[in-house]
Amino acid sequence: MVPRFFYAWRFTNHNEATMSAEETNSPSSTRTRVRRVPQRGRYDRATLEAIVDDAYVCHIAFADSEGVHNIPTACWREGNHLYVHGSNGSRMLKLAADGAQVCITVMHLDGLVLARSAFNHSMNYRCAIIYGVFEVVPESQKAATLDAFMETLAPGRSRHARPGNAKELAATTVLRIALDEASCKVRTGGPNDDEEDLALPVWAGVLPLALAPRAPIAAASPGETPRYVLDWHEAAKA
Repeated sequence: MVPRFFYAWRFTNHNEATMSAEETNSPSSTRTRVRRVPQRGRYDRATLEAIVDDAYVCHIAFADSEGVHNIPTACWREGNHLYVHGSNGSRMLKLAADGAQVCITVMHLDGLVLARSAFNHSMNYRCAIIYGVFEVVPESQKAATLDAFMETLAPGRSRHARPGNAKELAATTVLRIALDEASCKVRTGGPNDDEEDLALPVWAGVLPLALAPRAPIAAASPGETPRYVLDWHEAAKA
């Protein structure tokens, strides 16, 4: 088993201004159109799903009588939906369950781009923005949906850990939102230096960044370490 974020570190050398229409497609709504550096906009489903699948956390923006809020929370994807969960007492989940409009952000930082000019420095990143309204996952589907969440954390975990009991499930809200109104923005490659700066004796390039697993830390009396836990660290050394 290879942790899913190992598939996230993807650098290409293509010129981002030459992406084909097939790669970019079209925005699903006016608010999903990328306006700043629009050539970095990506609207295809494959890019969106890859960015969401590489994420453990998303940020959910919503508004209530006290103003605008932006809260990080664990997330996962099944099919055409992004899922979140939490306590029934969560202000965010209560508003979302009642049909509040939300804006969800997922972002991965893949590298720092050092140019010859201070003002041409940049970052390599993959970002997805999702708009819409959450729906409540029915009680009959809640346990299976949370098992799927366990599998995104570590494949095999849902069959190893104690499942949630009736009281725990009753105290938990699970929501999902369709990925129908979304867009992505991606920056890859090296620095875009001005022509007159290319001869400057200044180092330029990319400082890559990636989320990587470290060695598991066992709790007291963990019993036999399961294979998927061992694979967590072994994959980093492969």
